[in-house]
Amino acid sequence: MSLTDILSQYAGTPRPQPDTPAHFEEAARSTPPADLSSALSSMFRSDATPPFGQLVGSLFEKSDPQQRAGLLNHLIGALGPGAAGTVGGILSRALGSTANTAVASGVTAQQASQVSPSDVTALAAHAEQQNPSVVDRVGSFYAQHPTLVKTLGGAALAVALGRLYRH
Repeated sequence: MSLTDILSQYAGTPRPQPDTPAHFEEAARSTPPADLSSALSSMFRSDATPPFGQLVGSLFEKSDPQQRAGLLNHLIGALGPGAAGTVGGILSRALGSTANTAVASGVTAQQASQVSPSDVTALAAHAEQQNPSVVDRVGSFYAQHPTLVKTLGGAALAVALGRLYRH
């Protein structure tokens, strides 16, 4: 079955199927990164999936320390330097006195392993409200880590595959 045949199954109103995770894996291998990034951004924005913050918190929970640090640095970067107080407030629960340094110079893998998924959910939701383009940044980040995206389940993957079909 060709990639087009696979993706056509998710046209219209995408519904998960038993093979959706395998279909997503095949599509992720065969799709240009920019197209996968766009599909993931659409998935994050979709009314058919949980809110962006919740999805990001779930992905963070399943990420390794390097991926966690990368995600946090993308979220912080999207908020810009003026948001250090808010970001620092959210991160200070986990990082204590090193939170402001982490915001200013980047979160390390060690620091990221101390942050809870619920704090990331809150940070991602706040970042989306302040700068909606953060969804695209996070979509681009996770396009580099499609194996993690598979953990979101069939409904979210079906939405991403439907977007790839339209692309």
